[in-house]
Amino acid sequence: MGTLPQTKIDYSIHPRVNSTDPVAPRPRPTTPAHIVKSDAEAIEIAERLAEKFKVGAALRDREGLLPIAELDEYSQSGLWSINVPKAYGGPGVSYATLAKVIETIAAADPAIAQITQNHLAIVGTIDLDGTDEQKRDLFALALSGIRFGNAFSELKSKNVAAFETHVVFDGDQAVVNGEKFYTTGALLAHVVPIVAVTEDGQAYLVFADRDAQGLTVTNNWSSFGQRTTASGGVRIDSVRVPKARALHVTSFEHPTVAGPVSQIIQSAIDLGIARGAIEDTIAFIKTQSRPWIDSGKETAGEDLFTIAAIGDLEIKLHAAEALLEIAGRAIDVAEADPNEATVAEATIKTAESKVLTTEIAILATNKLFELAGTRSTLAEHGLDRHWRNARVHTLHDPVRWKFYHVGNYYLNGVNPPRHAWN
Repeated sequence: MGTLPQTKIDYSIHPRVNSTDPVAPRPRPTTPAHIVKSDAEAIEIAERLAEKFKVGAALRDREGLLPIAELDEYSQSGLWSINVPKAYGGPGVSYATLAKVIETIAAADPAIAQITQNHLAIVGTIDLDGTDEQKRDLFALALSGIRFGNAFSELKSKNVAAFETHVVFDGDQAVVNGEKFYTTGALLAHVVPIVAVTEDGQAYLVFADRDAQGLTVTNNWSSFGQRTTASGGVRIDSVRVPKARALHVTSFEHPTVAGPVSQIIQSAIDLGIARGAIEDTIAFIKTQSRPWIDSGKETAGEDLFTIAAIGDLEIKLHAAEALLEIAGRAIDVAEADPNEATVAEATIKTAESKVLTTEIAILATNKLFELAGTRSTLAEHGLDRHWRNARVHTLHDPVRWKFYHVGNYYLNGVNPPRHAWN
């Protein structure tokens, strides 16, 4: 806690967010990534990395510095392949463990955690929709330390599921044309999976190398929150990819865990934002806040109303934490035995989790300033990043629809729809 670290950075060479300067594709790792051996090891690695990532989080946010060195260490740690199935050489950890890993990283720096989101969701999609040959090929890349970005959402289409990016097949090649936005992870990825549809509406995930001819990644993410995710745009001009790396996506046409897997990662990020904000609130109150004059107390931490408010935040944080784990276990069950009942249960539990993590993220980041006092808003502390990150990231998949689907499930027995945002 305290003022921003005065780390010296050569801004003339360090890539920054929302810049017109080109960012060269990241070199592929020269040594294989670590392979995680167990759920416990995954959490231990996440905790160790989080301690390091937290140190520069406020500085990176303030200066708009892309977390390049941090990402390299993160993907080499083995945490980017923890949901590769054991049958293909991965650890195949519980989705409750995966959520805990993401929450831990997000509490330190939610931008770094969000960059992982699409990669892990794509690993899950490979498992659900890939042929055996594609699984062996693409899982091997993930296990070696290759990072998948994403070219999924589109800025100008009618809604999030109306894709205008198209793929045609020319012999043994897939040819893709289109434009994407909100492409978190693409800028610093080694491979950019592109969602595209055929003329008759079939969906494909086309894995293009980051330096493929015709693929242009734009560093133009200008949001006030989650600034250093570099979630800009991707332009795809007749990008050619081997047909073997065009994965036909059918996982939403029948019961699978595709939706809940994507959603639980989002929920874990929000929970991490809340945890980080509460930790900083407590630290600030203990070290820098003054007691309110009417309290009659010597320190801010003795204020009765402040004590009660911290208690309320911790209780709601722990409730969200518990439901996140319940959702992860429900996904594990549905993954092992996918059917209408198990997938609906996993989807609903994950939706419930996302409601609570959204609420605690917004509440905690608001309460930070109320409880810590006016001096906590000074730029030197960089605490405004918590509210900005929470406000922006919780816009992903609006929870107002989660309430509806959860209520309809319990009241009327109606299973929630299956798509990537549910």
